[in-house]
Parts: sequence; C-alpha cells; structure tokens
Amino acid sequence: MTTKSRLKLFPPAKTNLFLRVHGRRNDGFHEVQTRMCPLSLCDILEVELRDEEGVRLHCSDESLPPGEDNLVIQAVRAFERRSECRVDAEIYLTKKIPSGAGLGGGSSDAASTLMALDALYETRLGAEELARVAAEVGSDAPFFIYEGVCDCRGHGEMASPVAFDWELPIVLIKPPFAVDTPWAYSQWEGAVEVPGVCYVPQICYWGPMVNDLERPVFAKYLLLPQLKMWLLEQEETHAALLSGSGSTVLVVLSSEHGGERLAEKVRATYGESMWTFVGHTLSS
Repeated sequence: MTTKSRLKLFPPAKTNLFLRVHGRRNDGFHEVQTRMCPLSLCDILEVELRDEEGVRLHCSDESLPPGEDNLVIQAVRAFERRSECRVDAEIYLTKKIPSGAGLGGGSSDAASTLMALDALYETRLGAEELARVAAEVGSDAPFFIYEGVCDCRGHGEMASPVAFDWELPIVLIKPPFAVDTPWAYSQWEGAVEVPGVCYVPQICYWGPMVNDLERPVFAKYLLLPQLKMWLLEQEETHAALLSGSGSTVLVVLSSEHGGERLAEKVRATYGESMWTFVGHTLSS
C-alpha cells in the first residue's frame, strides 16, 4: 500500500475542434473522427483512502446519480476489475463543468478517478492500459488519460496524442437546457440543415472546425443555430461551433482580450440564464 492516502486532481473539460460522423457500426455506436482538446475549465476531484470498507461519493451537484450509475463509481469498479485491488475510499467531486453540455465532464471525472487510484494504489498501469480501462466507462474517457490534444477514432475511444502548440482563447456559452448525446447520434442520419445556417468547415490557422452533429441538434434546438450565426457576426469571434453534441457553443476568439466583452454581450442579448465561461484550450 502506498504511503500517500489522498490526492486532489482537476479534471478538465474538453471540446471538439472537429467532429466527423461516418455512420452506424454493427455494435450500435457511430464511427467518428475527431480532434479533442482539453480546456482550462475544470472540476475538482479528491480521492482519500480510508480504513472503512467501500466507496462513498460526495458530489456538489445533487442532480447527478450518487451510486453505481455515476461514471466516477463506474471507474472505481473498472479499476478494481483490472487491478484486483479493493478500493476503500471517500471521493469528493466539486462540479464546475455543466452536465449535458458536450464538454465531457463525466468522462473526465472518471479518467481522473482512474489516474488517482493508479497513483494511490501504486499499480503503475501506464497510460495505454489506463486508457483501455477508461474505455469500459465511456467513449470520451480514454482521451482524458493522455492529458493533451488527441485525434480520436472508433466511437471515440481510440485516442492518439498529437502535437498541438496553441492555447486558443475561448468563450463557452451554454443555454439552460442539455442535449442527450445518444439522442444526437441517433438523429444524425437523415438530419436536414436549418436554412441560413453555416455548416461548412471554418478554416482556421490551427485546422478546420466543423461538427457533423450540428445538423440533428440544430434542427431540434433552434436557439443554437441562431446563437451560432449571431456569434459569427461579432467582432470578437474568430470561429464558432457546437461543442460535441451540445448544448454548449464554443467560440474561439479573434484576440485574447475580447472574452469578457463577448460574454457580456451574450447575456445582454440572450438573457442571464445563459451560462458562460472565458478561458483557453490547453496545448499538448
């Protein structure tokens, strides 16, 4: 047993700089090709080993399931199966990343749980093995194990780190509703475009930005295409895109100093119920 008994980690949010969907697979998942990038927005995860038997999760967001349905507990069970260690711990999770937002908060919490347990129990599984364990929990979870920008394939679980030197200034904007990721993928085939909305790749100096899930999500949640097109008209905006399956819209800023101004304009135009975050992407 390790001499360490407690670790604090900061699971980051993610966004997709591009997301291409290539059809439904035989296993029911959709084949995707995407570049995922960690963000400066983070949750706080503390794992403390204890003498009492079992695992207890304390989460600041009471709307999330506290038991075996929570991805953090599922990560604990996956670690126990792989390591053959019995985990006895108190886990404290402070949520900063909104749920149902296309920002990967639950998957990131699960990945950080695996990394914390690997360190505390000194199992030294390594990144590749931890990524395989993370894939049992969720499609995005392996990406977070590598702690940098990755190109992901399969249904998202096959993550390959890539060199990415930019830290892009961003604003995240989330309306007061969530989008269910399985639903978004289920509606992808046959989804039609909302007239007057730009879906083509936005060519940027770090690469193209495009998201194939905009079609099904925008067709149902009409505020989102309106918001994207409004953002593209703002002088602070270099590029704007739905983040993952939404409901967050990602803005890459044209300069490092326009984020707070744009966030204020969003709230003034769309109301105080719009959640915003001003930060940056994390480089590899």
